[in-house]
Amino acid sequence: MRRNSGAGFSLILLALTLLNSACAQNTAGLEYVKEEQKVEKSTVLFNNDKYLVPLQNLETLKIASVHFSNAYNRDFDSLLNKYSKIQSFNGEEYIHTKTLNALAGDLKLYNTIVIELSEEDLKNPQIINFVVTTQAIKNVIVSYNGKSSELVKLNDVTAPVVWTEKKSPIAASFAAQAIFGGVAVTAKSTGNYSMKYGKGMGFVTEKTRLQYTVPEDAGVNSENLGDIDKIAHEAIVEHATPGCVVLVVKDGKVIFNKAYGTHTYDQAMPDKITDIFDLASMTKVSATTMEAMQLTDQGKLNLDATVGDYLPIARQTNKNDIHIRELLEHQAGLIPDIPTVEVVKPTDHSVDSSAAYPTKVNDYYYLRKDYFKDVMWPKMLNSPLRTRGQYVYSDLSMVFMQQILETLTSTPENVFLQQHLYDPLGMQTAGFLPLYRFAPNQIIPTENDLKYRHALLDGYVHDPTAALMGGVAGHAGLFASANDVAILFQMVLNRGTYGGVQYIKPETVDLFTAKQSPVSRRGLGFDRWDPILDHNYPSKLASPDTYGHTGFTGTCVWVDPKVNLVYVFLSNRVNPNVGSKLSSLNIRPRIQDVIYEAIAKGL
Repeated sequence: MRRNSGAGFSLILLALTLLNSACAQNTAGLEYVKEEQKVEKSTVLFNNDKYLVPLQNLETLKIASVHFSNAYNRDFDSLLNKYSKIQSFNGEEYIHTKTLNALAGDLKLYNTIVIELSEEDLKNPQIINFVVTTQAIKNVIVSYNGKSSELVKLNDVTAPVVWTEKKSPIAASFAAQAIFGGVAVTAKSTGNYSMKYGKGMGFVTEKTRLQYTVPEDAGVNSENLGDIDKIAHEAIVEHATPGCVVLVVKDGKVIFNKAYGTHTYDQAMPDKITDIFDLASMTKVSATTMEAMQLTDQGKLNLDATVGDYLPIARQTNKNDIHIRELLEHQAGLIPDIPTVEVVKPTDHSVDSSAAYPTKVNDYYYLRKDYFKDVMWPKMLNSPLRTRGQYVYSDLSMVFMQQILETLTSTPENVFLQQHLYDPLGMQTAGFLPLYRFAPNQIIPTENDLKYRHALLDGYVHDPTAALMGGVAGHAGLFASANDVAILFQMVLNRGTYGGVQYIKPETVDLFTAKQSPVSRRGLGFDRWDPILDHNYPSKLASPDTYGHTGFTGTCVWVDPKVNLVYVFLSNRVNPNVGSKLSSLNIRPRIQDVIYEAIAKGL
């Protein structure tokens, strides 16, 4: 959340940034919670008979936020942008230099308009007229912070009105989260403010998405999370990683989200919490396994069917009778991977794209047409099975799953997930091939590959098998910010529900995340808590119900249903080249230990 000068809440806002001393953090956090509770008890939702609030079907919405004189518009818009991409418009600039009709024209490509109003704004008939005329042709939501006596000026407004008399950054932030279901609205009006806004009126909503708040709001003392800073800085000083982002969700509330270090060791660009990371093998659970769960729900994927049932090309190979659940458990006997960039022939790639070389691996490296189909796929199909029935981690398992899923849906995995999961959830950065949607400076670089690809990999997948597959693979290739990872796995922690939508059936989530085999700790696709206690995996304090996954680039996500926790750690420990310090220093599990210890200590 951004601070607003002169707001009178500097101490409270310090709790959100978690930058000052532990004592100050705790004081600020408790003050924040106290103020937030007052806002919650005084926030009323009017005119919601069409149930527009909280917003649904995010993938269909193009949202603009319009503010006029409200002092807390930056806090408001900052929170809106946690849930969906928002374009902000300064209405005062139009009043002074153009007209509000010009503003309406600039809003033509947006179907949902959120308008933030203050008491001063309600004194301007132009603004009231703008709201009334806009609501006739667009979905409009009004957020009004100000005196109840001014509500009468909104009598002609039929759009939902989120109102509180409180005027503060916290009130603005609460209203923004209420619009998306990050917080519930439960209060009723306590007075007769006009013929339209009477006593006892108000619509009630439920919390359906992540809330953004302070640790104290989840019963955690901010000062007890202070060692996260120390461990993250240790990782950077020891060159375990140039930078990282840590995010913690407790009870559906984001209570810690902080960036450390820089994109690279030259320290030219600081890491930001909105940065996009190569998730590496987190793709297995964040993409392929998610699609497998959805197709299982639809009855299209049978875990007891075989590879040959879905892939005719595999029927004359030793992969024919491998069961789907064996692939997901890494017990199919597949080798870990096949040779990749080291065996690509000079004639198989070019520095320029063309019809003959269409597959972009990275800048100035284009692979010949059908290289996967002609070279890689036959090698995978004809690879040996050496350890069937034993647990041997294999990237090939998820490449086989990708081919099966794409056969069942007739849709590339990246397209299916974007349409059926990431966009509907409001995940703004998650997806494959990020350079098609984002500038390189928003993406954290990984390895400086001087041997094979002769480039710093920035926006191109680090994993070589995935790279030769064009950046879309079942085992690697997904990029996302920490916030997007948190949204996705909060949905899983909710047993398949988020934003009021059931994406995966609860029993399917329970099945895939549960221990599946006597020979390993794994679930279906998911990694899990290790019962060998000396391993302290993923954390010495994690419960046996914990599931998630790590990524080779220095990433992880762990969900612990016992304490209602989602922990996300994203880094680029492979920059400028692959090293082992992140693991040898136990950076990820030690941060996770701090989180558990803070939860246990409480307030």
